[in-house]
Amino acid sequence: MLRFYLRSAALPLHQNPMDETLRQIGELLLGAVPTVVLFGLLYVSYRVLLHKPLEAVLEERRRKTQGALEKAQADIAAADARTADYEQRLREARVAIYQAQESRRRKFQEAATAALAEARAQAGAMVRQTRTDLEKDMTVARAGLASESEKLAGAIIQSILKAAGGAAAGRS
Repeated sequence: MLRFYLRSAALPLHQNPMDETLRQIGELLLGAVPTVVLFGLLYVSYRVLLHKPLEAVLEERRRKTQGALEKAQADIAAADARTADYEQRLREARVAIYQAQESRRRKFQEAATAALAEARAQAGAMVRQTRTDLEKDMTVARAGLASESEKLAGAIIQSILKAAGGAAAGRS
């Protein structure tokens, strides 16, 4: 910078200020070339040494994080599917148990109905047998009573006749 001021102070009067400005701009550009080259080298070094590995690490981290999230979502979906399957099998097992219970209840009820019908049939048969036996006993008893009543009637007649014969003999 100091050179710039010194040169501008030592300018001859016959030189055009535009030429001087262009010359100064040229010198500035020429002085900026090493800075631009160094900045370019720094940028390339940054991209090669730091930015690309950092991007790779970040991409791998994102991929692992995304992969873990996807795996977690897949695990949750699988767990939901297993839960739904378990609940379905549980419902089916309950239905099977209820059907088996209903079947056993029906069989028990049918057996009880059959046993009741058999008991009623046996009781009816016993009642009929008892009635038949009673009718036989009544027939035998009537026959016995009939023969007894004839014997008693004969005995009564005999006793009346004896009494009447003894009273008639006593009157005669």
